[in-house]
Amino acid sequence: MENLNPQREQWGSRIGFILAASGSAIGLGNLWRFPYITGKNGGAAFLFIYLIMLVVIGFSLILAELAIGRHTQRNTLGAFKKLDKRWTFVGVIGIIAGFVILSFYSIIGGWTIAYIIRSLTGAFTGDTAEVFTSLISNPWEPIVYHGIFMAMTAAIVYAGIGNGIEKASKIMMPALFVLLLIVVVRSVTLEGASKGLEFYLKPDWSQVTGSTILAAMGQVFFSLSLGMGCMITYGSYLNREENLPKSAAIIPILDTLMAFLAGLAILPAVFAFGVDPGEGPALMFITLPSIFAQMPLGSFFAFIFFVLVLLAAITSAISLLEVCSSYVIDEWEWPRKKATVVLAIVIFLLGVPSSLSQGAVSINIFGLSFLDAMDFLASNILLPAGGMLIAIFCGWSWGIKNAVDEITNRGRLSFKFAPIWGIIIKFIAPIAIFIVFLNATGVLKMILGS
Repeated sequence: MENLNPQREQWGSRIGFILAASGSAIGLGNLWRFPYITGKNGGAAFLFIYLIMLVVIGFSLILAELAIGRHTQRNTLGAFKKLDKRWTFVGVIGIIAGFVILSFYSIIGGWTIAYIIRSLTGAFTGDTAEVFTSLISNPWEPIVYHGIFMAMTAAIVYAGIGNGIEKASKIMMPALFVLLLIVVVRSVTLEGASKGLEFYLKPDWSQVTGSTILAAMGQVFFSLSLGMGCMITYGSYLNREENLPKSAAIIPILDTLMAFLAGLAILPAVFAFGVDPGEGPALMFITLPSIFAQMPLGSFFAFIFFVLVLLAAITSAISLLEVCSSYVIDEWEWPRKKATVVLAIVIFLLGVPSSLSQGAVSINIFGLSFLDAMDFLASNILLPAGGMLIAIFCGWSWGIKNAVDEITNRGRLSFKFAPIWGIIIKFIAPIAIFIVFLNATGVLKMILGS
């Protein structure tokens, strides 16, 4: 295999890269955000619109990021610096986003570890809201679990691309799939689950509004880890023989399969126990434990579910840390081990205020808790800005011709959809993401006067 940069680490196999990149996309957004967003926006009709957006926006942006990464063989900042120094700031946005997201993502990952332990001790037989409140308001316990989660993430990135991220992904991704199937089987066989299946699989088009379409676009964008340079970084470890269009198609397919199965695991159970399917973030840490408590063998299935959530969280967290580590390794010329350890410590420390702000200490920014403020900054501002700018850069600065040349391996591969892809990257994707940005920040409502 041709190695574009002999000194740079490479994926050991195609399946290793696919599983790692899919793991980057498959995270908490699939397991809790997708089911409740689907529940909130009409079920099956939302799912259908989501799939369309996935094909149009998701595939196109993943392909653009992979092409930029493999062509430059650099981290997300170094890639733009190499192609056009005027666009280096886009890489800066991606690195800051990854840094900020991991600082609070690790807090939620830590909660998941706490819930795995609680599922073994029978803590969910009482008031699950109280269980959650007592956890997040404790000044020390969530920080300890936050540290454990960061240490697990850092250990994988510390070991490198082949021996760390790729090897871990080959274990965690199949395990994730098997555990999810176990929970799906239990959920769909509950008495009353048929109502949830009908809601999830039978479209009611009368439920579709403009906000449904915006929610679908937003979910595609955030679910696939677009805009922060994860795929640019992972793409930089690819060899020239890799079929980018095929890889860019498989990644969102696997991501959607996991999100779809998550819906099958959660929505039938929610309907079986008469719970509102659009309850929001509380669905995972309050509502579901309450449902598990009412099931036969509920503690066992709660344990399986939260191990599943932990695996999904780690597969995404390692990509976030790798975005930051790759930058320090490339640009500062630090060895991987030093870069990983130092960054993990700094990100851990940044996460402490997010943890404390959930009840132990009042830490507010513009009326939001520190964690919610970090989430708003990353999810509603940095990620949409990064995704939009990457599409504009690929379509207008680097150019469709150069991008397609990289995608087709210098003309050796066929890419029949190149003209359509070019239109999407130059026009449709930037406009769609800009609308998502306006909606996420509340500007769109102001413009529309509602």
